Amino acid sequence: MYGYTANKEDYLKRLRRIEGQVRGLQRMVEEDKYCIDILTQVSAATKALQSVAIGLLEEHIGYCVAQAVTAGGPEADLKVKEASDAIARLVRS
Repeated sequence: MYGYTANKEDYLKRLRRIEGQVRGLQRMVEEDKYCIDILTQVSAATKALQSVAIGLLEEHIGYCVAQAVTAGGPEADLKVKEASDAIARLVRS
């Protein structure tokens, strides 16, 4: 079981919506829509993905990292490092 398990269906709904947004972007390019309109939709899809990422990160820290820290030992250090690396990737993107 993972931290996001309780909200799995919500995440799946959001990801399906994002998938639809990306398909819409493909259509816009195929139909030669205005550049700025496409960029606006790219920005919306990017923000939606970032929102999913932040939610998953919060759930990871609140569940996986918290459990590992409670248990202690090298697993705790590993989970904290994983979370730190994930945050760094999100900040760079």
